[in-house]
Amino acid sequence: MFFPKTTRFDHRGSRAPAPAWSLPTGIRRGFSLIELLVVIAIVGVLVGLLLPAVQAAREASRQASCRNNLKQLALALASHESATGMFPPSREWNGDPASDAAEWSAQARLLPYVEQLAIGNEVSRKLEQSYDTATLADGSTLISSLRIPVLLCPTERRDRPRIDGAERHYPLNYAVNMGSWLVFDPADQAVTDGAFQVNSRLRAVDFSDGLSNTLALSEVKAYTSYRRNSDALTDISTPPPTAPEAVDAYGGEQKAQAGHTEWVDGKCHQGGFTGTFPPNTRVPITIAGELVDGDWVNRREGTSSTVPTFAAVTARSYHPGGVNAARMDGSVRRFSTTVDRTIWQALSSRNGQEILGVVD
Repeated sequence: MFFPKTTRFDHRGSRAPAPAWSLPTGIRRGFSLIELLVVIAIVGVLVGLLLPAVQAAREASRQASCRNNLKQLALALASHESATGMFPPSREWNGDPASDAAEWSAQARLLPYVEQLAIGNEVSRKLEQSYDTATLADGSTLISSLRIPVLLCPTERRDRPRIDGAERHYPLNYAVNMGSWLVFDPADQAVTDGAFQVNSRLRAVDFSDGLSNTLALSEVKAYTSYRRNSDALTDISTPPPTAPEAVDAYGGEQKAQAGHTEWVDGKCHQGGFTGTFPPNTRVPITIAGELVDGDWVNRREGTSSTVPTFAAVTARSYHPGGVNAARMDGSVRRFSTTVDRTIWQALSSRNGQEILGVVD
């Protein structure tokens, strides 16, 4: 005889009562509220344990990519020196403050050596033109608007072009070392202590401190605010400020979120940095009535025939705790935010005869 599955019988054939734990037909047992809360809490703990590891892995990847970019640029410097007999200048200047020709950056001159031969060749043909209007062979694409991957750190938060009227510029995160404080003296075009200078023709032999003791490039943040052209300092023997708070008193025109936004521009506030202050030092400057972390340039190089260029343009990075930098010998390493100021300035000079101890 066929019996429905829901019918139970005892050993005498009589109908047996349903066990106390059975549920009515059509009703399924689910999670209670307490059980759901416990599961959610366990998942939250696991995510909390996993997230730092994921973030650490991502940062390690970004660090590796950043150092690789710097390594490519450092090797390009060596290739440039080998091919031309000199390292590239920060920019060139014909002595005319009204001229905007030959302002192309050292980074632009390195493009043929970092697998950007086509763009590099276009730059080489247009070095005597203004970078604001120079185009590719198509006659319409501005060279300044091109995104150059090797010049950008993966941590950069504003990886996008800067549009200013007809101008189109793309930022950069790797700036060349323009010295510890004095960048350029237009009066006699005296050679300063930087690795990259206006009209320079420096060779390896000109680095009396040694290539391994001189910075070549360091990270900077794009869209940094700065002040410029105050002409507050006229004596080239003026020492650098000892406190970053002193910089704002020098005054100057206010430029909000415009520094290191033009990879084609060889002037210090765009393509360079100085060792005036250690990496990631907050330098408060006034922009629109508020103090923000920024840079300062006494007079943009090449825009005056008499006023020298002093600059407090600080190396900065979104990597935690320091910046990545390359030395002139091609080595790349991370420098802590806590590195001693005198050591950082010594690394920023190529001929200071400093004796460097342990560098953090």
